[in-house]
Amino acid sequence: MPLQPLTDSGIRQLLLQMFEAAVQSAQPERCLPPHLPPAPRGRTWVIGAGKAAAAMAAALEGHWHGPLGGLVVTRYGHTVATRSIEVVEAAHPVPDEAGCEAARRMLASVSGLSADDLVICLISGGGSALLPLPLSGITLAEEQALARSLLASGADIHAMNCVRRHLSAIKGGRLAAACAPAQVITLAISDIPGDDPCDIASGPTVADPTTCADALAILERFGIPIAASIRQALESGRGESVKPGDPRLAGQRFELIATPWRALQAAARCARAAGLSVHLLSDCIEGEATSVAQTLAAIARSSARHDEPFATPCVLLSGGETTVTVRGNGVGGRNVEFLLALALALDGHPHIHAFAGDTDGIDGAAEVAGAWVGPDTLARARAQGLDARAALARNDAHPFFHQLGDAHVSGPTLTNVNDFRALIIARPD
Repeated sequence: MPLQPLTDSGIRQLLLQMFEAAVQSAQPERCLPPHLPPAPRGRTWVIGAGKAAAAMAAALEGHWHGPLGGLVVTRYGHTVATRSIEVVEAAHPVPDEAGCEAARRMLASVSGLSADDLVICLISGGGSALLPLPLSGITLAEEQALARSLLASGADIHAMNCVRRHLSAIKGGRLAAACAPAQVITLAISDIPGDDPCDIASGPTVADPTTCADALAILERFGIPIAASIRQALESGRGESVKPGDPRLAGQRFELIATPWRALQAAARCARAAGLSVHLLSDCIEGEATSVAQTLAAIARSSARHDEPFATPCVLLSGGETTVTVRGNGVGGRNVEFLLALALALDGHPHIHAFAGDTDGIDGAAEVAGAWVGPDTLARARAQGLDARAALARNDAHPFFHQLGDAHVSGPTLTNVNDFRALIIARPD
């Protein structure tokens, strides 16, 4: 299709359409049914955790032939109606007692299963916080304090989940081990750069090759203070997770039913249908949100000026999970932090537009999915008395974009395939 001239409002609408295409590609009703196993000779029991867990449970019920029951836990506000599978809500990203109680009940529900029984585990992003259950001797308050410190430290998700796996009574393969000798099939929606099963919800049903020593080294590297009980669990090896080759995990199956890459491909199809060339940069970009913004801005500016490395008009798509080292006391998230830094780096470039958002519909500390940046972002901000650099310094991007009217509020999307970033580089008229 030949490219039709796009107005600023048309570009903004296209960016939103790409985001929505990415989200829709990862909806459980669409991606879960093709992966359902045949019914077993014995019972079918469903467990799971994550922001998509309730929607996954509902999709499973709608396509399952035969009796089943179970328990899944999701974030507050992310529940959907189910018939046979109980849905419990708990807190994210800092765990609460509701999550602990759900984890205790889940472990109890899988005890005493036989080899004829089937456990279907529904896992998605957010499961680490939603299934906390600290090791004995570690209190929930201590785990909450650690969670807050990790979230503010700038540690990436791999590092955070390594620590979580070694301080939990249910993560790091322990949930699957508790199901033995029943067969466990895990259906997962990945929100992790690289899609490592160990890191999706901290791997409750998969073996973990990392160690307590690795977790302790991470805490020391980021200078995170820890309670004496946490240090003892790691230094003694008491928190060691289930390792590869453990016979309790023999014959278990793990399937990815939705991933960030597939979501970006769906967005790319949307952009191509509008006549734009598309470049999928990566689905696993990590690093400080501001640094990623500066790099992508440099690529976009070069393309706009030289048609290198990408000829214009075009779309640059990327995903992954950036980090934010919190230094201020503002309200923000990693995607709006990226966008605020991007706007500053682009400095009102007349031909570059962007959208970034979290595919679960909640970016950081507010019920906001993401926001737009355009050539007039900084000028409109100045006209309203907003200081973009000051907002970035205090990690306060959500109020900045709200006041401009550029925040996108979708509500919970009931899935989660991580960050979505799209830059449209238009050609000068």
